[in-house]
Amino acid sequence: MRQIILDTETTGLEPKQGHKIIEIGCVEMVDRRLTGNNFHQYLQPERDIDAAAIEVHGITNEFLVDKPKFKDVASDFIDYVSGAELIIHNAPFDVGFLDHELLLIKNPARVDTLCAVTDTLVMAKKMHPGQRNSLDALCKRYDIDNSHRELHGALLDAEILADVYLLMTGGQAALVLDSSSVDESGELSVDGIRRLPANRPQLKVVSAGKLELKAHNLQLESMGEGCVWLKN
Repeated sequence: MRQIILDTETTGLEPKQGHKIIEIGCVEMVDRRLTGNNFHQYLQPERDIDAAAIEVHGITNEFLVDKPKFKDVASDFIDYVSGAELIIHNAPFDVGFLDHELLLIKNPARVDTLCAVTDTLVMAKKMHPGQRNSLDALCKRYDIDNSHRELHGALLDAEILADVYLLMTGGQAALVLDSSSVDESGELSVDGIRRLPANRPQLKVVSAGKLELKAHNLQLESMGEGCVWLKN
């Protein structure tokens, strides 16, 4: 299963008012493992960024002067996300901007024709009703260190959301295990999580003895005819 955790930064809040995407950040997961095959691109929006938006993400007009336009990267982006499940926090915002950008360049593709979309904000509201469910709030709830997140950034937020999503869906964050994830003792470690080495001795299997099996059967019989284990 291929999943893409996606986030964007924009010049403002509403594409219908002419606001554009200025950063796309995507993190790829295959079978709940981060692959390192990420997509990250800053974009020249051909308009000024709202001052309030700069306060959020810190991306300035001057920084984007020499960056490509969306039309220049659209084909690469479509190829990257096609057929995957997109994981997005507050998906209508990002999907709305992406669809608007595609419309502006007269590309017939739309996000929902390219991918399935899962909104982690909707998930969080169902799992934690009546509570704050921003990305920062979820990091605090799931004990994820986001102290390095002084400003919003599409790729950084996508990486953080990947950790949040894995914990929200009940699985340990199974990250890429490369040479940097092996500690001095030879045990695998990713983000402080220690894993047993693959060449460890196999666990000894101890089977129940005759007396133990007899005691077990007597216990089941004491439960009466309704005991489901006696029917198997």
